[in-house]
Amino acid sequence: MIEFILNNKSIKTNLPPGMVMLDFIRYEQNLKGTKIGCREGDCGACTVLVGELKDGKVKYQSMTSCLMPIGNAQGKHIVSVEGINMQDLNPVQKAIVEEGGTQCGFCTVGFVMSLVGFCMSEKDSNYENAIAAMDGNICRCTGYKSLERAAGHIVEQLKGRDKNQIIPWLEQQQYIPNYFSKIPERLGSISKSKNGMIKKINVGGGTDLYVQKHDSMIHADIEFVFDNSALKGIKREGNTIYLGASATVEDIRSNDMMNQLFPRLRKHLKLISSTPIRNMATLAGNFVNASPIGDMTIFFLALNAGLTLNNNGVKRNIQLKDFYKGYKTLDKAPDEIIETIYFDVPGKNWYFNFEKVCKRTHLDIASANSAISIELEGSKIKSMNAATGGVFAFPRYLQKTCEYLTGKEISVANILAATEILQIEIAPISDARGAAEYKRLLARQLFLAHFLELFPDKVNAEELFQIETV
Repeated sequence: MIEFILNNKSIKTNLPPGMVMLDFIRYEQNLKGTKIGCREGDCGACTVLVGELKDGKVKYQSMTSCLMPIGNAQGKHIVSVEGINMQDLNPVQKAIVEEGGTQCGFCTVGFVMSLVGFCMSEKDSNYENAIAAMDGNICRCTGYKSLERAAGHIVEQLKGRDKNQIIPWLEQQQYIPNYFSKIPERLGSISKSKNGMIKKINVGGGTDLYVQKHDSMIHADIEFVFDNSALKGIKREGNTIYLGASATVEDIRSNDMMNQLFPRLRKHLKLISSTPIRNMATLAGNFVNASPIGDMTIFFLALNAGLTLNNNGVKRNIQLKDFYKGYKTLDKAPDEIIETIYFDVPGKNWYFNFEKVCKRTHLDIASANSAISIELEGSKIKSMNAATGGVFAFPRYLQKTCEYLTGKEISVANILAATEILQIEIAPISDARGAAEYKRLLARQLFLAHFLELFPDKVNAEELFQIETV
């Protein structure tokens, strides 16, 4: 039995927990406002809000219902567009109408839900955050400018919002119906546990599995680990950072400690998927999916991260760079799960960078990606870790390239020599994202871009990229 609240309605269902929320909303509840678009989490037409009770308050995040199994809704509040409708349009809907932000209308509901989610979040009420809230929504009609203007109006209207009393304020201003204030009490009476589910397939956020195996997942015997408290959290113990396997990309992106370690973290992770997907996608899920272009895998390879694997209480540690044995082949037993990801806190004279190339700047799969971490001792490289994706059968840790540069000074000659070694370590193939030779060039240019970004006082673009000046 799965129990949650959908809009203002209490739900108890014995339907397959692998069914996605989109189908439950549309076909089981006959709520047709949530639209079926790509079914891959790309278009945002099916966006809903998912509220989870934490410390007596319900915190809402936008998620794509086409990838969310109803098993992950246990003990939560799911809000479709019908759940925010009132007798009159709310200020978000009014702003979109007044600015002509809807044409064919198919995508409109997704934009409305994303902007309402922004209003309900604890993030600062500024234009940048309002625009970012819509980064998972695609519109083929408006050109976005009318939607951006609508977002600007909403930001102005939120200036009087009390961050400590968000829901009451939004109810008073008629952004949301008055039933929202009762949701914490109602959720408090629902168990978060998912009883009677057989562990055969471990599912975190489902953002990869439900794209690849949508039909087979509906009736699969699933262990839902997304809300497993033992697999959550980000903490520091001594000189090591530990991340739970079910920590999401957004958990990492919004964590104060991680932002202190990585000053450009928000910029880097903005390049990874979209807000709804970052709210769902788990770190371990990205690793286990073993995509050759997994963004978070490349990020943590460059930190020389380790994994703790758990097989029914029997644990072992392995370096992430040793986890991949071939295309979609892992050093992992069938019953093992990733429990923890960890990496050592770098020294003071430490630098990190992440780069990605794709056909769209945001909300796209990489053609190639790359990350690097460098610790200096004086003018020389004391230690270095680098990785690149999209150029090998699995995420590639650049062992020989790192070994070559360790102990050397950062100079154009040394860096260019390292790129020759890099070319030996990769073996790209031609596919829909580009020809093999193009990917070789990308891997080289991204590697060079790291040094230009991190050490502009030591190298220059003309020499590094061998640009001929006239």
